[in-house]
Amino acid sequence: MATNYTIIIILITVLISLLAFSNNELRNRLILYPYGMNDVNEYHRLLSSGFIHADIPHLAFNMYALYLFGQYMERDFATLSASWVFVVLYLTGIIVASLPSMFKHRNHSNYMALGASGGVSAVLFAFIYYHPWDKIGIMFIPVGIPAILFAVLYLAYSAWSSKRAADNIGHDAHLWGGVYGFVFAFFSDPTHGRLFMDAIMNRY
Repeated sequence: MATNYTIIIILITVLISLLAFSNNELRNRLILYPYGMNDVNEYHRLLSSGFIHADIPHLAFNMYALYLFGQYMERDFATLSASWVFVVLYLTGIIVASLPSMFKHRNHSNYMALGASGGVSAVLFAFIYYHPWDKIGIMFIPVGIPAILFAVLYLAYSAWSSKRAADNIGHDAHLWGGVYGFVFAFFSDPTHGRLFMDAIMNRY
């Protein structure tokens, strides 16, 4: 029986997030805090921050998105190489997506970040690489749009919002997690791009 890594990751994330909701010491130990990351012993926060969330809606949204796209990517990676590659994508996605914020905010003592958005974005964009014409829904829009169009809009919005810095959403993590997921898919694809180009060219 194949291991369902998506469900395992979701269960672990939900458990740690729920514990951190009522345990500030645990939350502070795991959260991304660039200002305090001057020691290699603090670098675990690049990954651990992806397993805690601000609140229930934040947790639910990320885990729902991970559930939707994670199942597909496990199957894709199992077909191309091995399903555990999905775990590598997700965990390294969290780390890579956290790096820009770490460097950008290393002198900002009030900046902290948390959430699985970077890893989820990486999984989403790996999905887009392999399924560019599948439909992806956007909230409040009744019909889905092609995944490749969604990717362009998502990256453009994330880049724009990151520069504005007008809210508490981790747009940098969304942006770089997405870019990393697409690049990861490209290099993990045995054809290194031919699958993607064939999918783009042969829409029908």
